[in-house]
Amino acid sequence: MKNLILASILLLNAAFFALAEKKADHEITISGNDTMQFDVKNFDVTAGNKVKIIFKNTGKLPKIAMGHNLVLLKKGVTAIAFGQKALGAGANAVNPLPDSLKGDVIANTKLLGPGEEEIVSFTAPSEKGAYEYVCTFPGHYALMRGTMTVK
Repeated sequence: MKNLILASILLLNAAFFALAEKKADHEITISGNDTMQFDVKNFDVTAGNKVKIIFKNTGKLPKIAMGHNLVLLKKGVTAIAFGQKALGAGANAVNPLPDSLKGDVIANTKLLGPGEEEIVSFTAPSEKGAYEYVCTFPGHYALMRGTMTVK
């Protein structure tokens, strides 16, 4: 009897999580490399849709020297200005995104070393337009930038 109850509970939990996790409407894979470049500079999503970004560090250099993250910024926040603001707020090779800046962020990954990847999911903003993304490892914002366009 205990096994039947346990099996029923496990089955109900699995069904609940399957229903709760809606498949993303947009799935984008973006990589960062040792030449401080994102391989995807622009992508489009639909306002209000579920978005899943798979971010990968395809580089070989150690994380402390060439770690990468992906930070999607709110509308009107530019990658260059945010990168400079991050440096001024104390961003460093161990903590490239200080908590004090997260009010300008829609979604972000942690800092990734070579061969690592992380998935972030979020709902695309309802306001159409351009939303920039950036790597905030110190100095990378000069080259590692892109734009998500909400249509």
